[in-house]
Amino acid sequence: MLYAFNKPYGVLCQFSGEGETLANYINTKNIYPAGRLDKDSEGLLLLTDDGQLQHQISHPKFDKEKTYVVQVDGEINTHALEQLRAGITLKDGLTKPAKARLINEPDWLWDRAPAVRFRKNLPTSWIELIITEGKNRQVRRMTAQVGFPTLRLIRTQIGHWTLDNIKLGHYERL
Repeated sequence: MLYAFNKPYGVLCQFSGEGETLANYINTKNIYPAGRLDKDSEGLLLLTDDGQLQHQISHPKFDKEKTYVVQVDGEINTHALEQLRAGITLKDGLTKPAKARLINEPDWLWDRAPAVRFRKNLPTSWIELIITEGKNRQVRRMTAQVGFPTLRLIRTQIGHWTLDNIKLGHYERL
């Protein structure tokens, strides 16, 4: 079985622990996350009871594309997008080249609690970033490295599986 969950901000990608966890939202037994989203990230999380499928989804050797919609601090420029496309040197090595493009703020976006900081005089930008790795907090570290820290991070797709119209905090069997 495979499930898609629209993970809210602040939820840990585990079924036990301090604060909000997957157990607050998912009542299906014996399924486990295929990959992770950090507590500060939102969006698509796949869960399965199939260990082999879990490995194929989450292991970097399978080059499964992961698509993110990212709000960054500042007006991102072409140079920064080109750097993301070329690969970024992080403390744990060079990332694989990403697909990166400037987008408009998505019209399907839900409100986040707590809201992202708002400063009238400081602009933000939205980008779509597609990576095939999954280093710890990789997208956040990549955007910070090119001078545009991540304010909001939403995963919308893993391989051919998408968030589609799954409501925030809900899950569906695929």
